[in-house]
Amino acid sequence: MNRYSYKPTVPAARAAAPGSRVSAKSSALVCRAVSGKQIAKGKQLLEGLLAEKRSIGGRYYTNVAQALLDLVAAAEQNAEQKGLNPERLFIRASAHRGFTFMTPRRMKLRGRARKVANLQVVLEQR
Repeated sequence: MNRYSYKPTVPAARAAAPGSRVSAKSSALVCRAVSGKQIAKGKQLLEGLLAEKRSIGGRYYTNVAQALLDLVAAAEQNAEQKGLNPERLFIRASAHRGFTFMTPRRMKLRGRARKVANLQVVLEQR
C-alpha cells in the first residue's frame, strides 16, 4: 500500500505511480510548477509542455509531463467516483527519488544507473 507524502484535511482523491521511469529531479520541478493550481490550469500546463509550447526554465520535460498527465487523469476519475466537484479541485503533486538499478545487459552499457521516481498526485476539493 502506498504512503502519501501529503495528507489532506478536506475531501480529496489520490493516485500514485511508484517506480516511474522518469528523473526525480525533473519530476520535482514539474510537480512544483503544477502544485496549487486548479485542475484545468494544471492540465493545460502539462499539455503545453507535451506540445512544447510552454516551458519551465527553458526545458519541456515531456516524459515527466506525460507521466503526470496520466496520473492526474487517474486521480480525476477517482474524484469523480467519490462524487467530488470537478470545478473545485486543486492539484497537489509530489515526486521522490525511487530505487536505482543498474543495467545488466551488454558490456558497453553495463553499470549504468537508471532513473526512477515515485510520483503522487492528490486532488483536494476547496
